Amino acid sequence: METIDNIKENILRGGQFLVKETPCEDVFTPEDFSEEQKMMKESVKEFVDREIWPLKERFEKKDYALTEEIMRKAGEMGLLGIAVPEAYGGLGMGFVTTMLVCDYISGATGSIATAFGAHTGIGTMPITLYGTEEQRQKYVPKLASGEWFGAYCLTEPGAGSDANSGKTKAVLSEDGTYYSISGQKMWISNAGFCNVFIVFARIEDDKNITGFIVENDPENGISLGEEEHKLGIHSSSTRQVFFNETKVPVENMLSERGNGFKIAMNALNVGRIKLAAACLDAQRRVIDGSVKYANERIQFKTPIAKFGAIKAKIAEMATSMYVGESACYRAAKNIEDRINIRMSEGNTHQEAELKGVEEYAIECSILKVAVSEDIQNCSDEGIQIFGGMGFSADTPMESAWRDARISRIYEGTNEINRMLAVGMLVKKAMKGHVQLLEPAMAVANELTSIPSFDTPDYSEALSEEKAILAKLKKVFLMVAGSAVQKYGPALEEHQQLLMAASDILIEIYMAESAILRTEKNIKRFGEEAQKEQLAMTQLYLYNAVDTITKKAKEGIVSFAEGDEQRMMLMGLKRFTKYQNMPNVVALRNLIAEKVTAENTYPF
Repeated sequence: METIDNIKENILRGGQFLVKETPCEDVFTPEDFSEEQKMMKESVKEFVDREIWPLKERFEKKDYALTEEIMRKAGEMGLLGIAVPEAYGGLGMGFVTTMLVCDYISGATGSIATAFGAHTGIGTMPITLYGTEEQRQKYVPKLASGEWFGAYCLTEPGAGSDANSGKTKAVLSEDGTYYSISGQKMWISNAGFCNVFIVFARIEDDKNITGFIVENDPENGISLGEEEHKLGIHSSSTRQVFFNETKVPVENMLSERGNGFKIAMNALNVGRIKLAAACLDAQRRVIDGSVKYANERIQFKTPIAKFGAIKAKIAEMATSMYVGESACYRAAKNIEDRINIRMSEGNTHQEAELKGVEEYAIECSILKVAVSEDIQNCSDEGIQIFGGMGFSADTPMESAWRDARISRIYEGTNEINRMLAVGMLVKKAMKGHVQLLEPAMAVANELTSIPSFDTPDYSEALSEEKAILAKLKKVFLMVAGSAVQKYGPALEEHQQLLMAASDILIEIYMAESAILRTEKNIKRFGEEAQKEQLAMTQLYLYNAVDTITKKAKEGIVSFAEGDEQRMMLMGLKRFTKYQNMPNVVALRNLIAEKVTAENTYPF
């Protein structure tokens, strides 16, 4: 077992992946799951295959009662209390196990993924992490067991991405014993069957909103709108909630007055990495269905899985899955380690978890964006492999595609998260938590120096990939460094530049996560045993270099002119150059042939 001191010595702070090298031994990979974690994964898979997957049709027909019934069963199995400390009736498992359960319970239907995520995440966690001891004793055990369900009321008709602009009011009574809450909330997941709401409202003219724990009692001025008609997640209960002078005792304020915005933002950080996990098993299942169909479907006297056009799709789908999973569990373990360090230093569980997740808020935003876009692409290609059948509601592809669509909007839209990732990184640099300025200066100096013409020795597996990754980090530092210099704090007004920089940052983190996982496993299991994983890593990096080249160029030609622009474009060429280009078609064929031979996603 690693000691806390070892972990302390080696752990990177959030965002530091950009400027520090991570040895592959320091990353956690799915191949590192403990026996207990593997058993947990199997029992969740078994639960889903027994209780959820066979009933897919009912979920598409808006069977809200079915969602509630499955959630109760999940509660009986202890799955709703994985992250809840044992003192409040939960299992008190570590962050990685929490991610694992979220991953595997979310793949069969977006309706359950949403109900589970809303209940365990934003419905329960704010009380666990911000509640007083009395509040936790009163509510958390009921939520952990599934006796009660939770929901989270933040969004309003006029307050979406600008979450702090809500109009819902909380007025203190004359005798100071309760608040009277009035307002309208919308898109509330689990509203139809929940017992307790986390409600955000404004007291007087406070700058920031305040959180409250509100029991769902129709006699107390709480009414619900009709179920919303939605593109996907058909059996997820989504309603408006109206509060009309709802009385809430003062002891039900969550944390202190004006702290609601902070609670909302921190709940979303955890929600983001969990949402990324929730998009993983959906991809495994889409790939499984697609490859089974491609192996069975005969056209021109040949299974379509044998055609190059289909192989390309299967290879790219498997690659995104492998990379997303690598990055999710890498970040989850960083968070778990950070939580353990803080607990060892005497922090309470609440402080440790809050600070642990907050430390990696950049990575949480990166993962949310990357993996939610991967599941969309994956399900889209799944439809394409099925052809006309894919468009039919009789195959699971069209519901997977519809369910996938919400994940780019949930927990802060992907546009907001892209800007947040770079914005938070710049803020961390200003605070001195991540040294960006010196490395950016070093890259600027490198642009004016003569490049080395030595031919490096790339005989070792992944050595060239690691060299390219190091250069891609220089691309980010060159583009973002110049933009920060040019615009300073006003950079946040230049959203298109932030978006371009963010895409570079995302590709670097995802590609690095895949490289480190594959490198660690080659050292353990040998290169032959990892040849498809190596191919996926090389294919992902090749695609990432393309994306980064395009986005960096877009940034450079938009904010630099004349000599500076020419210099940076030359730098971009230098930093994205391969010594030995991979054979992309051969890589895809190798990956696809493995997946089709196994007739499942096998990694």
